[in-house]
Amino acid sequence: MPNPTLLLIVIIVLYLISSIKILKEYERGVIFRLGHIIPAKGPGVILVFRPLDQMVRVSLRQEAMEVPPQDIITRDNVTLKVNAVITLRVIDPTRAVIEVANYIYQTSQFSQTTLRSVLGEVELDELLAHRDRLNQRIQTIIDGHTAPFGVKVVSVEVKQVDLPETMLRAMAKQAEAERERRAKIIHAEGEFNAAQKLVDAASLLATQPMTIQLRYLQTLTEIGVEKNTTIVFPLPMELMTLLNKTVQGADTARPGSPAKTFDEQPQAPAS
Repeated sequence: MPNPTLLLIVIIVLYLISSIKILKEYERGVIFRLGHIIPAKGPGVILVFRPLDQMVRVSLRQEAMEVPPQDIITRDNVTLKVNAVITLRVIDPTRAVIEVANYIYQTSQFSQTTLRSVLGEVELDELLAHRDRLNQRIQTIIDGHTAPFGVKVVSVEVKQVDLPETMLRAMAKQAEAERERRAKIIHAEGEFNAAQKLVDAASLLATQPMTIQLRYLQTLTEIGVEKNTTIVFPLPMELMTLLNKTVQGADTARPGSPAKTFDEQPQAPAS
């Protein structure tokens, strides 16, 4: 028959061994002793004497929580489906356990309502263009709700915005029209700059007549390089100048005919 004292010692040893709990570096243990809270312990080795003690493990690591897609009507009456990702961490394990039943579920509910209320106050263009500012605003509001139970919202990111098909087509047409407008403006500016440069070039060539001859020879060279059947007869520029002067002199020497007035009426022949 086994010794009762030895049996009692073995039971006590086994009980003490089972009471040893090891908490990792990122874990804290919130212990309830006879229903009363004991400040969080850990990390390392702690003793939990059951059934007098009950321990709740709380992780201090950041946790990413996805907010389910929410139906949102923006201020300009556009229906959207928007979801987000929230990063949170526990900064006070004791309050996270005793203040709420489930701090992750509580934060999720706050996130859904805040997402709908904040994005419903802005227009679609503001939602697409100023997403960082809206993320910061949503984070501030949610963090104000979660601070009383020891949870810190690290960041909020609007993950995806699902637009209706009709709105996507309208935005595509708007973008196409905007690009066409820019293309026309750029083309008009190019034409204006080209015309201005041509005017400047004509003014410069007029100051030095010899440059026209050089430009003429350069054009002949460019034509001769290409393999084509074009026949070019070089004509000296001096000959063109001489012909121009001759024509101007002939126009000047031609006697002018007397101008007729409306008062001069032809005389009828006498019968």
